[in-house]
Amino acid sequence: MTDPEDAPRLLERVGFDPETNVLTRRQAEVLCLREHGIPQAEIADWLGTSRANVSSIEASARDNIAKARETVAFAEALRAPVQVTVEEGTDLYDVPQMVYSACDEAGVKVNYAAPELMKLVSDAAGDAVRGREVRRDILVGITSDGAVRVRTP
Repeated sequence: MTDPEDAPRLLERVGFDPETNVLTRRQAEVLCLREHGIPQAEIADWLGTSRANVSSIEASARDNIAKARETVAFAEALRAPVQVTVEEGTDLYDVPQMVYSACDEAGVKVNYAAPELMKLVSDAAGDAVRGREVRRDILVGITSDGAVRVRTP
């Protein structure tokens, strides 16, 4: 098990730079230690604060990471050369052909076979897809390198 005193070394090893990261140094330390199995109470003792404060710092760090991922997904969707709007009521089984046709027109190769593409779209769309039914409009973007990005506008 890692010791809380190892946090600065661990952050250095993975290249944490507080000037370019969305996490504060404290958030990075707490997250690093939690990922290495250190209980919140032990981290709180090391930091001289409460377990509730450590929990709050960890929650903020995870929220910041989720927002950063969402920002990257948004930016990738904006610049994707292929964007297919899949309308509410569409059968999920029709999505691969819609995507493949749009990609053929744009000269972009998709990196997924139909079953994989359906699963990826379904998983990424969350509750916008239930079973085979698209329940809310979704946007499927395909980057120039064939990666698929799914957005629920």
